[in-house]
Amino acid sequence: MANGETPPPDPTAQELIELAREIRERVRSRHPTHAPGGVALPDLMPLLHARDAAEGKVASIGTVNPRPPGALNSLIQLLKRLAARLLDWHVREQVEFNRSVVRALSATLEALDENNRALAELHGVLQQRLAQLEISFRDLTRRQHEEFRLSAERSALEIQQRLWQDLEKVRIEFERLIHSELRLLRQRAARLDPVAPPAAPAVQASEPPVDPLAFALRFRGSEEEIRRRQAFYLPYFRRAGQILDLACGRGEFLELLREAGVNARGVDLDPACVEICRAKGLDVEQRGAFDCLEQLPPSTLDAIFCSHFVEHLPAAQVPKLIRLASSRLVPGGLLAVETPNPQCLATLAAAFYADPTHQRPLPAPLLRFYFEEAGFGGIEVHPLSPASEVYPELAALPDAFRDAFFGGMDYAILGRRL
Repeated sequence: MANGETPPPDPTAQELIELAREIRERVRSRHPTHAPGGVALPDLMPLLHARDAAEGKVASIGTVNPRPPGALNSLIQLLKRLAARLLDWHVREQVEFNRSVVRALSATLEALDENNRALAELHGVLQQRLAQLEISFRDLTRRQHEEFRLSAERSALEIQQRLWQDLEKVRIEFERLIHSELRLLRQRAARLDPVAPPAAPAVQASEPPVDPLAFALRFRGSEEEIRRRQAFYLPYFRRAGQILDLACGRGEFLELLREAGVNARGVDLDPACVEICRAKGLDVEQRGAFDCLEQLPPSTLDAIFCSHFVEHLPAAQVPKLIRLASSRLVPGGLLAVETPNPQCLATLAAAFYADPTHQRPLPAPLLRFYFEEAGFGGIEVHPLSPASEVYPELAALPDAFRDAFFGGMDYAILGRRL
């Protein structure tokens, strides 16, 4: 190049460079050099620049640099074109080689770019799979933790249940021992005191002066109401084998047991009640409670139910009935007695003395004493039939006063033979 001048760029080469730059930018926007998640991929830009420069050089081979116009310039340009034409056979192979190199670089770039895309897609798949595995691991950990917690709770509950069962056995054995010792002490005291008061003669209950069915309907309630109240006892009798209902009346409790799939039988002296029970398909016999128990062999019953019967007996026959029931129960057998609650003033004021066949009210502490003397343990007392349900005006009384003097109009006492 004369005079050290810088030749102006060839328009064709410049267009090729601009086209390559445009293609490069499109490729860069479409295929970034970083995969999702910030993982760096191989940077192809230096190789892309080298290829573009090589393409520019290849495109400029054989071109004649322009010069300022004039005769001299025209002569020089003519000589250059002549020299280029004469040297064409010499540089042709070089040009082909250069072009092959550029094509190889382009193919390499495409292959590397495809490799980058494949790596980016693989990284995305791996990231998704890792996220799924993380979710699965968290779910598995949560399930294992929940199963461990439930297993620990079940184990603790089983241990607690076994503990309560063991404590119940210890309590029953302890009460049985106390009862045996008290019996021995009473026997020794009787031997030391030869003058004992004569036993009171047994008093037979007279025939009731009223129709028991009409009286029960008026003062005790309908059969549906009695069944609703006596449903309280079902949990205690569900697993019992031989069950006897003393003075079963209209058979409400026997019906409840039958509906629960429990077999039981009853006795009652009133022929009308017996006929009603038999019409219901219940196993009921017309017999007195004492007569029935005395005819049974000892330790043959699993449970005895006696509702609103003991208050009809003379005072001396109540402990006798409880002792007789104890002798006919197997060890662990249940006796349940329900009677009016004299600690409730509403009972004493109206309900108890409304029945002319009632002998005397029996406070719960007295029946508990009879139970203990007859060899029962695990004794429970439950107030039943709150007076506030019959007399709503009692709700205005203070809670403590109402509970103390107007609580359950009846009560249930339950014990198991030691």
